[in-house]
Amino acid sequence: MHYNCLIVDDEVELAKMTAEYFEMFNVKTQYVESAVSCFDFLKEHDTDLILLDINLKDGSGFDVCRKIREEYKLPILFISARQSDDDVLVALSIGGDDYIKKPYSLSVLLAKVKVNLKRAQELRQHSENTAQNADWVTHEALRLDASTMSVILRGQRIPLKAKEFALLKTLYDHKNTIVTKEKLFDEVWGDSYYGDGTLNVHIRKLREKLEADPNDPEFIRTVWGTGYILELK
Repeated sequence: MHYNCLIVDDEVELAKMTAEYFEMFNVKTQYVESAVSCFDFLKEHDTDLILLDINLKDGSGFDVCRKIREEYKLPILFISARQSDDDVLVALSIGGDDYIKKPYSLSVLLAKVKVNLKRAQELRQHSENTAQNADWVTHEALRLDASTMSVILRGQRIPLKAKEFALLKTLYDHKNTIVTKEKLFDEVWGDSYYGDGTLNVHIRKLREKLEADPNDPEFIRTVWGTGYILELK
């Protein structure tokens, strides 16, 4: 069976309430209580997005995220009562697309989920169209391949996560010009609910994959206080 959202949270009443709220707005949702139940669910069903708690009865949500990322590119949004910046950085660096701190507003959480569902659908459609048309985005220095969510840099194929590819594609579409943070939030995440920390982590991950020296980037340069620029000569 196909679902729009899977909630993995051992706070059963909260998970149930969230699922029921989402269903009211036509977001088909199921919830499970543990890491084991999460993987059992994924064996039997499909989902477009996962809301994932960190502290589970049988393990860590971080470990669950890492394992999911080995097979799936779907959006993963962490939901947790843990408040530290270190937890946020870990969550985003291992493949999380966002970090929502508990207690959360159901309406804001739903808005974030809908934005990510819409973005994931657009990326899938773009990938399918690109695969059908063999449409590459090409520059002498690098080539973007939407069909495999990857970039070819100096002859080497580098796989990217969905948000990383969307971010690089947006920078590429405006290459050699400054792209403001606001424009990146709008085009990559689709709303203004995200903070600089989310963007900074994704930029850092891109640099680690593309730059010979991430601390002295050749391609993705920071324009302090404004945004970023992808320099391609």
